[in-house]
Amino acid sequence: MVGADASRPLRPTDPRELGGYTLLGRLGEGGMGSVYLARDPKDSLVAVKVIRADLAGEPEFRQRFRSEVERAKQVPPFCTAEVLDADPDHDSPYLVVEYVDGPSLSHVVQQRGPLTPANLHGLAIGVATALTAIHGAGVIHRDLKPSNVLLAPGTPKVIDFGIARAVEGQPGNTRTDQLIGTVAYMAPERLDTKARKALTPAADVFAWGAVVAFAGTGRITFAADSMPAVAVRIMTAEPDLDGLTGPLRELVEAALAKDPADRPTARDLLDRLLTRGPDRALSSGELPRQAAAAAEAGSKFAVVDADPTSLRPESATPRLRDSRWAKPAAAGLGATTLLLGGLTVALLTGALPAGFAAAPSPTASPSISPTPSPSPSASAPPSPTPSVSLSPSASPQPSRPTPYRVEKLNKAVSWPERADDADGATCRYDNQSFLVTTQKDWSYQCSGPDDNRDDFRVEVEVALVDEGACAGIWFRYRALRGYELRVCREKVRMVRHGDGDPDTGRTLMDFPPLEKPLVLGKFTKVTIAGAGSQFRVYVGTKELTRVPVENAQFGEGRVILGVSTEGKVGVAPWRVRFRNISLWQSAF
Repeated sequence: MVGADASRPLRPTDPRELGGYTLLGRLGEGGMGSVYLARDPKDSLVAVKVIRADLAGEPEFRQRFRSEVERAKQVPPFCTAEVLDADPDHDSPYLVVEYVDGPSLSHVVQQRGPLTPANLHGLAIGVATALTAIHGAGVIHRDLKPSNVLLAPGTPKVIDFGIARAVEGQPGNTRTDQLIGTVAYMAPERLDTKARKALTPAADVFAWGAVVAFAGTGRITFAADSMPAVAVRIMTAEPDLDGLTGPLRELVEAALAKDPADRPTARDLLDRLLTRGPDRALSSGELPRQAAAAAEAGSKFAVVDADPTSLRPESATPRLRDSRWAKPAAAGLGATTLLLGGLTVALLTGALPAGFAAAPSPTASPSISPTPSPSPSASAPPSPTPSVSLSPSASPQPSRPTPYRVEKLNKAVSWPERADDADGATCRYDNQSFLVTTQKDWSYQCSGPDDNRDDFRVEVEVALVDEGACAGIWFRYRALRGYELRVCREKVRMVRHGDGDPDTGRTLMDFPPLEKPLVLGKFTKVTIAGAGSQFRVYVGTKELTRVPVENAQFGEGRVILGVSTEGKVGVAPWRVRFRNISLWQSAF
């Protein structure tokens, strides 16, 4: 898609009309089929991708194609080629997207060489913004590469996102050199068939690193003389980043980590690029359309575990792999201006809004006593000045402030549903509760609001459905780093993830065994409160220890709900239900 005058003439075998679209010329071909320049019934130019004939005869493909098209339609179009139409049931299934009149990044680098540092930084922001929006809609691109980044007037556009998933797994697409996508930009987990790792958004982050490296150096990062050799280099060799310098090189290196768990998210990339880049920040009012769209990005992708296999228990304590990604700066509205091909390109992102105001929870909850106590009071007398400290010094019993977020968890509000994990894990609403399921003996997370808090309190009712299932509540969690409270039938454990120690996922505390094992299917309130470096934990109305857990490794982050397993206990599925969650901005 490099301009209407760059399209090639139609071949005798090419269709002239498809679903009311008049085909004008060929724009290119790829792993899924041919792309045509066309006019829609309103005489506007569009791009029509017609699926390969051998795929069209597969009913499973048509169903997957239909599902992926519907998901792709949810991606905000401000930095992607908008999906306009599709017909999975046509004799030749097709997809219609916005026509982007601009050269591809591949073409520009081949013709003019590497981008200048300022243009490269802007391009990195543009592609990271697009990935944030794509992942926010629950889509994984799967085929990000320089030819899928178009340098359009206004902003770079990322095309062909997500649809490749409909082809993967079809007959004839199982060998390394037949994978849908370009091998040079594929993450190691996509190439290592023995590991059988679930594909996550981290694969797109790896491709982002390879694309930015190509744009900045003019070279393929893992170049070799054959596709199998390229695949081996991706899985075993260090990237060739000569020519990249400074903070951008550090981000590219992090994105190209072999282990998905070591890579930042697209939102993390954006945070760093906007706060550390060389360009002047524009005011958010200069690009209101992009700001509104970007503010929605990042809210729908529920799978936070970048590498589920890394959560398999190797001993009594399940472990997450080491994450060397440092906690990024807080996200906020920001923008960067760059010059690319004589055009001023403005790129903007926005943070998700903070929690909405809500009424107090109707159920009573234990208060954190300022002095060690075996059993905190279930209620507290009124006090004109509530305390936010966990200091052991004596103080009046605090009053109960108003939570900033209250949800019954009986419908999708801040915690979205998710049902497309390759290993069958799901996040869905069922029987007036939020049901999290994993089919494998490892953890699964369901993302919620992007509320990054330091001092906090979370109360939620949990019910373990199956033997061996444990409720996982992650807190002060960001970029695969933070804490987890794991609540099983008879025991509760607090774990720290991704702190860079050799013993990652280390247990901070095994709490004393519960006096009574939790009853399967019965809801029990769990409370976690943190102020500074101290954390207190309650199951029901009982504090689990007289002494707060002490750790200052992570200062802020979000709350995530999910399921963990005890390791080899019970059989799949392992399920946990959540309901009636309340969050406060202080531990009180």
